[in-house]
Amino acid sequence: MAVKIITDSASDITQARAAELGIQVIPLTTVFNGVEYLDGVTLSNREFFEKLIETDALPHTSQISPFQYEEVFQKAVSAGDEAVYIALSSKLSGSCGGAVAAAADFDGRVSVVDSENVSIGQQLLVLHAAALRDRGLSAAEIVRELEARRGSIRVLALLGTLEYLKKGGRISPTVAFAGELLSIKPVVAVEHGEVVLVGKARGSKNGSNLLMRFVEQSGGIDFDMPYTLAYSGLDDTLLQKYIRDSEALYKGRAGELPICAIGSTIGTHVGPGAIAVAFFGRQE
Repeated sequence: MAVKIITDSASDITQARAAELGIQVIPLTTVFNGVEYLDGVTLSNREFFEKLIETDALPHTSQISPFQYEEVFQKAVSAGDEAVYIALSSKLSGSCGGAVAAAADFDGRVSVVDSENVSIGQQLLVLHAAALRDRGLSAAEIVRELEARRGSIRVLALLGTLEYLKKGGRISPTVAFAGELLSIKPVVAVEHGEVVLVGKARGSKNGSNLLMRFVEQSGGIDFDMPYTLAYSGLDDTLLQKYIRDSEALYKGRAGELPICAIGSTIGTHVGPGAIAVAFFGRQE
């Protein structure tokens, strides 16, 4: 009996990467002007940001239905496997609840883990799960380990613009205008499953420095565990600048840094020009 690791596209794991890892990524649905796209399947990250930049309409993402979960879980169980599904934070989406409801019909052969995270934070938990599976751990052992370690994941992001938070009604137009005028770069983190503002900086250089300080204050990076960096938009120019500015964090501790693109689930709210880091904090 094998263990099937499943997650959703909010983790920003591409279908190609999923195939390499031997896991399954269920695509969320992104809706632009009434047209539905499957995240990462019929709409790539690049296509998403091209549409986001070109249109005034803010897209939205539909959560995965219990019926979709049932289909995926049934396929795994029918193959004789157990399944561990790692969900987008239950505080950010109702998908986790839908997965729990669907899993209840499979007599304990499907387990749902609330990642208490999103995007690359969720992704790290999936990568850890795949590594545990490859070490031969059972589904129950994997779930226990994920639930024990998820609280040590740190996700920090520097946003390039306030425009999309304004469009989504997260901040007022006045605050957004003042922020853009003063080149305010908000720094956000994921804490207890929710996205929170943890700092502000004027200009991208100060923002990178602030982001680096937050990494240090979080206890540093556990380089024995998965870690990654990410960017939103059409290129990673800003992220490469951050990597150069924060060389001291990684030099001598890591080889080629893993980088991924932020997709539509978070990209809808942060827009282009964001950079982010995710890592497991060092444990004493």
